[in-house]
Amino acid sequence: MLIRGTGITGENIISYCQNKENDTSFGGSWCNQEQIYMQWKELSCRTDCRYFCMMQREGERQSLGLTPVKYHGKWPFLRISIFQEPLSAALSAINLLMHFTGWLSFFLLVKYKLPLRPQTKRTYYEYSSLWHIYAILSMNAWFWSSIFHTRDIDLTEKLDYSSAVALLGYSLILSLLRAFNVKDEAPRVMFAAPILAFVTTHILYLNFYELDYGWNMKVCVVMAAVQLLTWAIWAGVTQHPSRLKLWTIVFGGALAMLLELYDFPPYMGYADAHSLWHASTIPLTYLWWSFIKDDAEFRTSTLIKKAK
Repeated sequence: MLIRGTGITGENIISYCQNKENDTSFGGSWCNQEQIYMQWKELSCRTDCRYFCMMQREGERQSLGLTPVKYHGKWPFLRISIFQEPLSAALSAINLLMHFTGWLSFFLLVKYKLPLRPQTKRTYYEYSSLWHIYAILSMNAWFWSSIFHTRDIDLTEKLDYSSAVALLGYSLILSLLRAFNVKDEAPRVMFAAPILAFVTTHILYLNFYELDYGWNMKVCVVMAAVQLLTWAIWAGVTQHPSRLKLWTIVFGGALAMLLELYDFPPYMGYADAHSLWHASTIPLTYLWWSFIKDDAEFRTSTLIKKAK
């Protein structure tokens, strides 16, 4: 129970809640006069009171043998320092690192290890620039995911959702361009334009009209499913030398996607379905960049043979 004016929630005393009697500022409130370093952390008297009330409530429910419930649309996670969802935040950061190391190894491969075109000194692999953009969008998405799971506020939530949608939309475009072997700029624009228009509209809808979680989940699942299906069919039709690796990624990605659809309370207050999805994408990311490098080597070898 919150004792108004004291910053006391049960046995927890929130030291930076101003006592109403001691607050002499004009229009001041006992729950909004935070110290500077607490403002920087985005902690506040209000959010801490909400957190401790939630934990106290969950303790009472557990003692009665009841299962956890969601508060403000989120499960009751145990906080560590400023990290509201510590496991998801840490796994997001690891995914970011995996994409960075994967992209770096790909960049070194196409730039310094594989042969370049004699006239232009550009790579033979026609999709190099597209994968560089993919790497930037991936690292951006996982960066904001780690920030959002650290501090869940309106701004970080919208940046996380928007970055994820942008990455999925671009990944769908990239899968179609590679599957249909689209190499020229004009056809690429024709492929990309409708999807870019839809993704942009969806992001604007989420940010400026309504952050509809159910609709956003449907959009993301459809885009993810279409690109997984595209990669799986293309690998079989073309008999790509790394098709087994790609099929493993597709199968693993489909299983991982089920974790996003099947929601359950956090085990021991930390590991929920979403955090396990973050964990499953770590080995898949390593395998994914391995396939991208294999594809670059395969296409380069094919084009050099044709040139001869």
